[in-house]
Amino acid sequence: MKAKITLAKEFRIGEIDKRIYGSFIEHLGRAVYGGIYEPDHPTADENGFRQDVIDLVKKLNVPVVRYPGGNFVSGYNWEDGVGPVENRPKKLDLAWGTTEPNLFGTNEFLAWCKKANAECMMAVNLGTRGPDEARNIVEYCNHKKGSYWSDLRISHGVKDPHNIKLWCLGNEMDGGWQMGAKTATEYGRVALEASKMMKWTDPTIETVLCGSSGRYHPTFGQWEVDSLDIAYDSVDYVSLHQYYGNHADDTPSFLAKSLELEEFIHTVICICDYLKAKRRSKKQINLSFDEWNVWYHSHNRPFEKWSVAPPLLEDIYNFEDALLVGSMLITLLRHCDRIKIACLAQLVNVIAPIFTQTGGGIFRQTIFFPFMHLSNYGRGSALLPLIDCEKYDCKDFTDVPYIESIATFNEENEEMTIFCVNKNLEENIILDVNLLDFDGYKPVEFISMDGHAKNEVNSFDNTSVKPHNNPLPEIDNSILTAELKAFSWNVIRLKKG
Repeated sequence: MKAKITLAKEFRIGEIDKRIYGSFIEHLGRAVYGGIYEPDHPTADENGFRQDVIDLVKKLNVPVVRYPGGNFVSGYNWEDGVGPVENRPKKLDLAWGTTEPNLFGTNEFLAWCKKANAECMMAVNLGTRGPDEARNIVEYCNHKKGSYWSDLRISHGVKDPHNIKLWCLGNEMDGGWQMGAKTATEYGRVALEASKMMKWTDPTIETVLCGSSGRYHPTFGQWEVDSLDIAYDSVDYVSLHQYYGNHADDTPSFLAKSLELEEFIHTVICICDYLKAKRRSKKQINLSFDEWNVWYHSHNRPFEKWSVAPPLLEDIYNFEDALLVGSMLITLLRHCDRIKIACLAQLVNVIAPIFTQTGGGIFRQTIFFPFMHLSNYGRGSALLPLIDCEKYDCKDFTDVPYIESIATFNEENEEMTIFCVNKNLEENIILDVNLLDFDGYKPVEFISMDGHAKNEVNSFDNTSVKPHNNPLPEIDNSILTAELKAFSWNVIRLKKG
């Protein structure tokens, strides 16, 4: 099978905000306790942070991490997680049916972020609490000194403000599973007042309005219209959440889910622009896709209720999951002119690319690698390739291109990277890339993940699902030719000179 891609510098979609490669840590399962924080672990530092986890997070090059939830935040009193640890209360977390010991909280997480070279995207509780508590945590975290909450932070041993710039106004507030769930009008009013008061406390911050809980949630669409219409003038982003799974064991349909993701993103952009036009506003609302991933392997596994950090939602990802994660990232980059923030949910153990054993080892899941490649090489501007390839039909979709691709161009470093998924389960594809105005650019690396069964996984004992290097593609008269193996993830890096 043959395919063709045409690329030019003029095919620029927009500048890629580095925060599109963000992730997420929630007080859920072993994400915190036994994940990023385990004081008794052999690699733990003086703060109790697992260094082996930090090392892999740095390899992912994650610029921002959302915290502390998620469903957890809708019942969380942030004051429980600051101050002397011995004085912090143990609380029942109604979101996940566990006990939160509050050994790890805001200041610990901000210290961890510094170690991991990441910034914090802080979520506030707009479920059981409201605007007053929201503006108080902004004062605690961001005000220099001379007020009750800033001086309390200083008394807790944190002299300098954290200067958190990005704040989520609650989480999935239209979901009946959410503590303090609200109607769109109720939420819009609370979000407006919270954002207003938070920005009065620190005018340099940005806020994210909760969109609906997913494309198939009954409120989707109308929720965004009603809540955003109320809060439009005070917020900067609207959030999207989406998870996919292969419940029907239908790989062609599973890999085609990126088409559905494309439509979801397009719909939310249209809603934002409708409200901009309706209000005759010059202000553009951008998107924060602050929960996305594959999630279906670990639903409904039993655990002991009210235990501390039980192993919840611990998906072990297979090879086909990695291909869809790569396709989803490509889809996000196709909209980098409007999607400025995205968070792979989550980072460690809980539906995550990094998996640990409490007290023991660590391994990189299959989905670790496409994320790592894009986060490290997908910087600069996104270029929309013109793709000419065969298509397939499946149970859930028609006219699915076998090739999913995006290119990124870093003009300052004179580097260009092409990312491709070959969704054909059986045939290799000979790909010709027409480089219209990239004279002098030569391939420097051709990475792929291929040759694996769709259900093949990594583990503590076997990490065979990983990328490998291939011979460099040839270029003849500005045409780069590469062979994409069947059912594969591919990264072709080029550099001038």
